[in-house]
Amino acid sequence: MTTDILMPKATAVWLVDNTSATFEQIADFCGLHPLEVKGIADGEVARDIRGADPIANGQLSREELNLAENNDKHRLVALKSRHAEYLKPQKKAPRYTPVSRRQDRPDAIAWFLRNHPEVADSQLARILGTTKATIDQVRNRTHWNSANIKPVDPVTLGLSTQLELDAVVKKAADKKAKDDKRRGIAEPEGPTLAPASETGAVAAEPVDDEDDHEHTAQSVFDDEDEHDDA
Repeated sequence: MTTDILMPKATAVWLVDNTSATFEQIADFCGLHPLEVKGIADGEVARDIRGADPIANGQLSREELNLAENNDKHRLVALKSRHAEYLKPQKKAPRYTPVSRRQDRPDAIAWFLRNHPEVADSQLARILGTTKATIDQVRNRTHWNSANIKPVDPVTLGLSTQLELDAVVKKAADKKAKDDKRRGIAEPEGPTLAPASETGAVAAEPVDDEDDHEHTAQSVFDDEDEHDDA
């Protein structure tokens, strides 16, 4: 059993103390078990709870209560709260893009595809107020205006705020990092040198140590004498 009334146990306490409604009627109205209502009447349950008047707080009408007291088969019907609509969670409406800026969305899509391809199409559609079909057309260059599409920052175009853009990019980057870690892809720590076999560089020939000799003053004069004799 479920109920939308406020403070169901406190309401049950008040109904037990102030009306002749049956345990079943009270239990049905408050979303409790009949044995729990009986425990309230016996002082075993909700002993320290102060009763809450459902008529005073607008959850039950006096006429409805009179019907229940005169007919033990009648089920109490709660009044609809005038604040009920405000308490319901509001579904976030899709982003509205002014007509004057809708033609700029393909440029913003192209910017995302070039600079942040890790952003999912669903996130892209949400922040730009576009559709996945349009994103695919820009990506595959099948958009009717592909020849004129150029990447432009969506903040510059007024299609999103910088905070919204940063949040989307950060979320996508974090997800990509987690996915890469799960697949065992480690990020490189820094630039590394490729082996010569890949670059095509030719290794320098080793210098023969036997040809090296120490040049002293005497050896220089000996060389000059040999040239003079020749």
